[in-house]
Amino acid sequence: MKKYLKYNLLISFILLYSFNTVVVFTQFAPIPGSLGTTAIHKDSSIFINWATNCSVNLGLEDISNPQSAFVSSGNSSMAIGFPGNGIISLGDGGEAILTFENPIMNGNGWDFAVFENSFSDTYLELGFVEVSSNGHDFYRFEATSLTQDSIQIDAFGSVNTEKINNLAGKYRVNYGTPFDLEELAFEIALDINHITHLKIIDVVGSIDPNYGSYDHLGNLINDPFPTPYPSSGFDLDAVGVIHEQPLKIKNEIFIENFKCYNGLIEFTINKFINKEIIISIVDINGKKLIEKIINNVDEKFEFKMNLNYLKSGLYLMKINAESEFYIRKIFIQ
Repeated sequence: MKKYLKYNLLISFILLYSFNTVVVFTQFAPIPGSLGTTAIHKDSSIFINWATNCSVNLGLEDISNPQSAFVSSGNSSMAIGFPGNGIISLGDGGEAILTFENPIMNGNGWDFAVFENSFSDTYLELGFVEVSSNGHDFYRFEATSLTQDSIQIDAFGSVNTEKINNLAGKYRVNYGTPFDLEELAFEIALDINHITHLKIIDVVGSIDPNYGSYDHLGNLINDPFPTPYPSSGFDLDAVGVIHEQPLKIKNEIFIENFKCYNGLIEFTINKFINKEIIISIVDINGKKLIEKIINNVDEKFEFKMNLNYLKSGLYLMKINAESEFYIRKIFIQ
């Protein structure tokens, strides 16, 4: 059986109440902590990396109001790294594009998860998820909403988690909504083993066809609307990586005499490099704290960096030069 079938956790209850009539009530995975949920807590050991860059195209607070302002809550840097650093609100129809240290790849089971900051299991602001292997052509996961679309869910209304599938924002804060790249294996132009860009697009939850968003079945997606506030729309917290392309590391090729003591890093670059060298310090949650660029170094170039202002703990130093990588764990005390 295809892998994605077991992850949708689709339960169908069939009632026969006439000779020829079959009614199928379909529900998807339930809230965190319930049997059959697909929610993944942010502290799960299956996460091996987090988004390293985010750019946004913000939407309006209320797309149905021509005088509406653009959203202004948070900034794009808050969607980088481990959840809990803050959020970026996308606004009605707004979008965020995230990139990663290494391409995401299709593995066994879920491949990544998207985190939103809902304060409850029922107040859900939803988003479409698309991926790209070249940064230009994006392919959307087939989203489903079985929420009724005859009565508008108001700004503080409720959405039933079990009525939605393949929509980011399905779960409350600290719980990621997972996605499986196997579901897009039929897209010939997409390399599901080399996903470089991920796009989150806010679902406009209006049931007015002039503004609303549709699922892959053509259903209007009903979620809280309007929300005419600076924090309107999908609130992106983080994207966690579960499967990624392994980094091709060439340790010790151009670095020697590495030392780390009293918060001071020293090393020597043992070759002439006429291109830029990127030196970065990353915390254990994948958040980039420092980035320094050096250009055109001579052989036996000596480098020093003082890190004693950082909190005590474990960090990762990454050096990238001429397609060669040097990675080293450092401990600041």
